[in-house]
Amino acid sequence: MWNDTDIPLAVFFTVRCYGTWLHGDDRGSVDRDHNGYGTPRLTPNKPWNDSKRDQMKHDPVRLNAPRRRSVRRAITETAEKRRWKILAQNVRTNHFHCVIDIGATKAKRALGALKANATRQMREDGCWRHEHSPWAEKGSCRNLWNDRSIFEACDYVLNGQGDELPDFDWW
Repeated sequence: MWNDTDIPLAVFFTVRCYGTWLHGDDRGSVDRDHNGYGTPRLTPNKPWNDSKRDQMKHDPVRLNAPRRRSVRRAITETAEKRRWKILAQNVRTNHFHCVIDIGATKAKRALGALKANATRQMREDGCWRHEHSPWAEKGSCRNLWNDRSIFEACDYVLNGQGDELPDFDWW
């Protein structure tokens, strides 16, 4: 079943923590010319990766257990306040994914709200004391136009991220 409106049924958001996946990384990376659906990633490039690491303004950000709790709370509260429906969410140590029905809200605006509110919540909870953002500059917003794409995105978010993370800090 295809959605014939100009409003997607949901959006699949991915937000990376600052400095945790730089251009040239061994896992590959994306740029403005290599970010479309099905487009291959850029190949690893150690000199480029080293250059990007040298340009970093602060250390990479990791989400420990308190930060992950704050981010989950912020995603939930942001959705509740805006009357969006969360279909799936998963907060990891270096990124978060969520699939949300945001209605007619523009995806980039929703992405900004999710990042800003997650940062605010971490500050309120006392687990982010820095002036700078913990997030990479941008993020991914993939429109989901049919039930199958929603199912696949939710399955990836809920079941494709590895084991459940413990609710304590090991670092």
